[in-house]
Amino acid sequence: MATLTLKNFPDDLYAQLKARAAQHRRSLNREAILCLEEALADLPGRDPSMTLADLRRARARLRRIRLTDRDLVAARSRGRA
Repeated sequence: MATLTLKNFPDDLYAQLKARAAQHRRSLNREAILCLEEALADLPGRDPSMTLADLRRARARLRRIRLTDRDLVAARSRGRA
């Protein structure tokens, strides 16, 4: 995998990215990659099969998450919706 270094990154943009990463419970690096992927996915000419493959990978990740009613009630009682 390649490495990317960003110079002169605006402080306010960094704070927004960091807050978004925390909100989604992701690392700052992973959140930045997902933001770039989303931005580039909107470009015209993207192969629909690539979008479909991305959606299938996302669905596969979600299948591993198993929440019961008890888990949801406990999360709500701790103040998480």
